[in-house]
Amino acid sequence: MPLNNLRHATSPYLLQHAENPVDWHEWSPETLAKAERLARPILLSIGYAACHWCHVMAHESFEDAATAAVMNELFINIKVDREERPDIDHIYMSALHAQGEQGGWPLTMFLTPKGEPFWGGTYFPKTAQYGRPGFVDLLRHISKTYHEKPDAIARNAQALTPARPVAASTFETITPDQIKATAQRFETAIDRVHGGLRGAPKFPNAPILDFLLRSSEAGETRNLVYHTLRQICAGGIYDHVGGGFARYSTDEFWLVPHFEKMLYDNAQLLDLLALAYHDTQDPIFKARAEQTVAWMQRELATPGGAFSASLDADSEGVEGRYYIWTASQIRAALGPGEADAFMRAYGASEQGNWHDEGTKVPVNILNRTDQFETLESEACTRALETLRHYRDARPRPGLDDKILADWNGLAIAALVHAATAFQRPEWLKLAQDAMCFVSESMIGTSPDGHLELGHSWRDQRLQKPGLASDYAFVLSGALALHEASFLDATPDHDWLGLAVQLADTVHAHYIDPISGLLCMSSDTASDVLVRLAPTQDDAIPNSHGHYLIALHQLAAHTGETKWRDRATALQQATTAQMAKQPFNHCGLMSALLYSSEVTEITLSGRDRQAWHAAALELPFQNRIILDGNRLNSALQDQPPSALFCVNRACALPITDFEAYKKGLAGIDPVSPD
Repeated sequence: MPLNNLRHATSPYLLQHAENPVDWHEWSPETLAKAERLARPILLSIGYAACHWCHVMAHESFEDAATAAVMNELFINIKVDREERPDIDHIYMSALHAQGEQGGWPLTMFLTPKGEPFWGGTYFPKTAQYGRPGFVDLLRHISKTYHEKPDAIARNAQALTPARPVAASTFETITPDQIKATAQRFETAIDRVHGGLRGAPKFPNAPILDFLLRSSEAGETRNLVYHTLRQICAGGIYDHVGGGFARYSTDEFWLVPHFEKMLYDNAQLLDLLALAYHDTQDPIFKARAEQTVAWMQRELATPGGAFSASLDADSEGVEGRYYIWTASQIRAALGPGEADAFMRAYGASEQGNWHDEGTKVPVNILNRTDQFETLESEACTRALETLRHYRDARPRPGLDDKILADWNGLAIAALVHAATAFQRPEWLKLAQDAMCFVSESMIGTSPDGHLELGHSWRDQRLQKPGLASDYAFVLSGALALHEASFLDATPDHDWLGLAVQLADTVHAHYIDPISGLLCMSSDTASDVLVRLAPTQDDAIPNSHGHYLIALHQLAAHTGETKWRDRATALQQATTAQMAKQPFNHCGLMSALLYSSEVTEITLSGRDRQAWHAAALELPFQNRIILDGNRLNSALQDQPPSALFCVNRACALPITDFEAYKKGLAGIDPVSPD
């Protein structure tokens, strides 16, 4: 009798599979021990709640009793949520890449009882099609090979198991010319018509766009970034009715999205919208930022103040059905006259621009790709609101309501940056509420006395230890909050103090002693095959870049040299990888630019509010705002003053406010001054 062990899981993705006839297990040392005891290979299935093809494979195979019977007879079956355990996902995705596969989800890997990968793939259909073998036939073949050819299995496992980090054999220096050359390579790869990197599918690639804005003071490169963002804001990848961005576009026009919406994508795009608006004052960037924050509040915010992870691509078992429109639906909601004008504005027609996967009926994905430089009219805005209320009656996509520390860290920092860029102080309160939840519900104390951050919280249960990404991104959020609110700091909201403690934990438990790199997993994690320390960016930016920037900020905010020393050591550990593959290390190159070019603005004395507000208007990429009174309490009763420093070289203090504003204008890379 199969016994599905997922009923008590915290992950919504695992709970989606709790009624399968498969004898699923969660990843744990106990599960690996069971595989060893029964001498069975492991079938590892990794996905996430919003994943369309994960749902397809589940419906075809995992919900089928006959398929499940074969799985239960031949394997120990483990189901992993890649968002809850990105460290496990990275190990086995790396193994799949070593096998020569491109990768993706669902990830289907076959392991020895020790957890060593020996073969795998992604989606497998129930019966042979798409050039892929049928899943049951594959299961029988893998099991037979495992038991009859142990030497071949051992060789495969040795070849596919990722190696632990090693010290770089040489120390490389990344020069300004190398960074400029990398930016130029990206510039030549950008689609001049549609924006983004050429070809399909198209991802926003936020770390690349962020790097390009940091690496160029003005001109063509920045204009390509702005053009890309305008196209994203106009395309179907943006939900014009409800706000928020989907994960990527399946075409090269940003028209047809993969409809899942992730917190991390929207956080990164919110940051970019803030930067682009500062540089251009284009109202489209302001509108999309406001609509996206409204969507985050309405659909992702939790009662405790933090944000849920994602919305599913599917509803009613069909990808995108919640978001698409027939012409008759638009007319029913708006009335004939208003509907005709609206459909012209949003690329909708009787013929449609897509088809419903389930019914094959022509449908429309609303977009403004032919009018991307024009903001919506008041009539269109009213029509969109009407359509949103009409759409609210539809069966909704599933909400993955787990709270991830790293994704919330990205959202917190983005909300702070957007609050200052768009003059929306209420967004700062949203960021503070989310950080309060993280600090109160997801942080404890480890046995050795360090602050310990968990990774995932749901149903009053915290999954820990956290990952390097949790620490790096929550650090970014805490330091952004400190900069924006240190004039009003209280002991309960000592965000700088929190950042210091988190960074000390990283140094104690996440730095690999051999390579000097930042490992994904803590040295207290007992259930990982190998502690990997990847440096390349992914859909989520790599932890190294964010952590390096945080270390430089901590050095400035505290005046303690240990933070700069740690930053130097980590930067040196990463340069070999950067030199080999600069195209994949935009986050690290952004950190390198930040360390040498950022301006430290130290504000001291009494009555600093206007001085502080003026500094916050600068793009967050270019400045660190320091509390001079904290660094030197003797100055707190003096008249307000500012000190500008770049790369540890400082100008004379400024006590005249008009001179101070001129100094700020000189920091701004797009300032007309």
